[in-house]
Amino acid sequence: MKEGGIGSEKIIRRKSDGTLEYQPDDLTIEEPLEIRVGGKVLATTMRTPGRDEELAAGFLVSEALIRQRAEITRISATHENTVVVEVAPGVKLKLRSAQRFGTISSSCGICGKTGIEAIRQNFPGIAATDVRIDVERLLAFPGRLRRQQGDFARTGGIHAAGIFDLNGNSQIVREDIGRHNAVDKVVGWALEADRIPLTGTVLLVSGRASFELTQKAVMAGIPVLAAVSAPSSLAVDLASQSGLTLVAFLRGDSMNVYTRPDRIKR
Repeated sequence: MKEGGIGSEKIIRRKSDGTLEYQPDDLTIEEPLEIRVGGKVLATTMRTPGRDEELAAGFLVSEALIRQRAEITRISATHENTVVVEVAPGVKLKLRSAQRFGTISSSCGICGKTGIEAIRQNFPGIAATDVRIDVERLLAFPGRLRRQQGDFARTGGIHAAGIFDLNGNSQIVREDIGRHNAVDKVVGWALEADRIPLTGTVLLVSGRASFELTQKAVMAGIPVLAAVSAPSSLAVDLASQSGLTLVAFLRGDSMNVYTRPDRIKR
């Protein structure tokens, strides 16, 4: 049985006293999604169904193909795990530079790129210079994100991404089995709301801060990226080069600030 992004399966559970019991278990659904632009397949990603239009829109922003909502006339999802994007007249996308070959897994959004040169694009720098976030507000974000992770509470197998403003207010939270998809969904929501670039915001992710998630934050114009787990070396390098504040190991009352600490008010 399926319910949104959740499925249910019968399992056998061994209890602490050695007895066995039969009961249903909630599972995060993982299915392929094909993103088409102009009749061509741009990418196929493994994702949790739901908010597929946002995922496609956010993917286009992350790949530097779309900058603003006016460049898209329509995004429509079909019943065949496909999203079709129609661009506005006169808009020409450089699809070859972003086209993925094969399937993007739920754990990696840059798998399938044709080469490292295609990954290292020319990233725009973060223009926001007056953004500052209070350290106590930042420390509270993981708890606030967790309270909005309804699917994680049921399955224990799904990632989340959330956008917060500098006053500590949650703007949007999305969940997906792929951490990159969760970020694309919140970025796609922002594009639909005509809020790109996302200046004056913090992006919080429930897992690690990879190069790819850092790329997505930079492309969306987000000045602060925070993660509850570790960053990668490439993520730190890209954040440093792009003027992005990168925070990781954001847990309890501690955190590590890797780049642009001037945006954190102590």
